[in-house]
Amino acid sequence: MILERTPLNLEEVKEILESIEDSDKKEEMKTYLKKFLKTKPEKVKKIKEELRKLDLLKMKREHLVKIVDLVPEDATDLNKIFTDVSLNEEETNKILNVVK
Repeated sequence: MILERTPLNLEEVKEILESIEDSDKKEEMKTYLKKFLKTKPEKVKKIKEELRKLDLLKMKREHLVKIVDLVPEDATDLNKIFTDVSLNEEETNKILNVVK
């Protein structure tokens, strides 16, 4: 039974994966993570903290996770993450400044 659903960024998945016993699936996941992890763990934590400090009402946990995983470079990339809400220019610039 699922008690709670919480979006996780790839770095958090990597941490959880370390606590699981070795198996073929674990090795597959490690291979996948190596392919797609773009940022270092300390930078991920810093970006997450800075994004939370922005205290934007439109930014949900799902958005934060995707921003950290995908590291958008411009407003177009960022708008692909925020499909359900639209950000104004000021909000977009704040987020992109944190990511850079």
